[in-house]
Amino acid sequence: MLHHVMASIPHELLAAPTQNNDELKTDQLADWLRQIFGPLFLVIVSIVAIFFLFTREITRFVQFIVLAIGIGVVFYVPNIIETTAKAIAKALGVDVS
Repeated sequence: MLHHVMASIPHELLAAPTQNNDELKTDQLADWLRQIFGPLFLVIVSIVAIFFLFTREITRFVQFIVLAIGIGVVFYVPNIIETTAKAIAKALGVDVS
C-alpha cells in the first residue's frame, strides 16, 4: 500500500530540493525563540516567586529561584553546556579536540 502512495506522488516533489529565495531560513531561529520565550519565562518565574513570597514559603522560594537561575543561564547562554563539558573533560585529563 505504501508503494502505491509513493508511486502516486509526482517525482518532482520527491526530488532533492532546489535553492530558491522562498525557502525557510533557520539561521536565526534560536535567537527568535529566545526573544519570544525569554520574556514569557521571566513573567512565569516572577508570578511563581511572588506566590511563594506571599504564602511565606521561604524554603520553596529559595529552591525555586535557584532552579530558575539555572534554567535561565542554560536558556540565555546556550553554549554554556558545551563550555562546561569541555572544562570538566579537561580537568579530568580527557583529550578534547
